[in-house]
Amino acid sequence: MITLDQAKAHLNVTTDFDDALIQGKLDAAKAWVAAYTAGEVDSDAAPAPVREAVLQLTAHLYENREASLVGVMASSLPFGMLDLLSPYRAFSF
Repeated sequence: MITLDQAKAHLNVTTDFDDALIQGKLDAAKAWVAAYTAGEVDSDAAPAPVREAVLQLTAHLYENREASLVGVMASSLPFGMLDLLSPYRAFSF
């Protein structure tokens, strides 16, 4: 199970000021990854790449709270969240 404390450690957050905000981002990340993979992401049985993807998405949602950024150039990193989830994706037609 991915906990708030694990998410805070991943984010390197040591205060309690944003606990509710981080928990909301963690919940949203878990729901998104569960829908993407059609699998259980919040258990110890979830594969490590799936748990890592949840943490990466939580961090992204926490660090980027707006829908767009101005004056910032970005590119995806290798082995990012979608790469981690690729083997677990559930396709439906």
